Amino acid sequence: MADFQPRWLSAEEQHAWRVFLGATQTLFSAVEAQLQRESGIPLGYYEILVRLSEAEDRSLRMSKLAEVSTSSKSRLSHAVARLEERGWVERLDCPTDRRGQVARLTEAGFEVLATAAPAHVEQVRRSLFDRLSPEQVTQLAAIGTAIAAGEQGDAECCPSSCGGDAVDDDAGDDLEPAELA
Repeated sequence: MADFQPRWLSAEEQHAWRVFLGATQTLFSAVEAQLQRESGIPLGYYEILVRLSEAEDRSLRMSKLAEVSTSSKSRLSHAVARLEERGWVERLDCPTDRRGQVARLTEAGFEVLATAAPAHVEQVRRSLFDRLSPEQVTQLAAIGTAIAAGEQGDAECCPSSCGGDAVDDDAGDDLEPAELA
């Protein structure tokens, strides 16, 4: 590793990076504040409820829910435990694999989501989409897709690039929340 030379950012790249950081922090702060103020829901919990509401039978295997909500399995397990305490989600044994668990959105959770969604969407529109032209929205989607695809590629190549082991998508599904925390 002695030969490693960092690829420093150009002035233009450094500026773009700092603008991106500031914009995303401002956006997520505004959206989080609105959800907390008006619905008492953190953005991460809202995302879990949305993903479950869009799934067949309002249910997803915990490993799949972690993947689609871009959350680690341990963070997701903790969040689902808090949502269970509120009565918004229930955890069930996976019918096809006794090691796995499924998270299911309850009627109470769906009602909370349905109540929170209109103001949340308005905040997202006000903070993001009202500030962009249709062309910029298309560019934003393309940029986000490129960033996400690159990160997924980095994770998939981790065994050869960082000496790690391949990731088992269902590893930890059979653990209790306390073991994951």
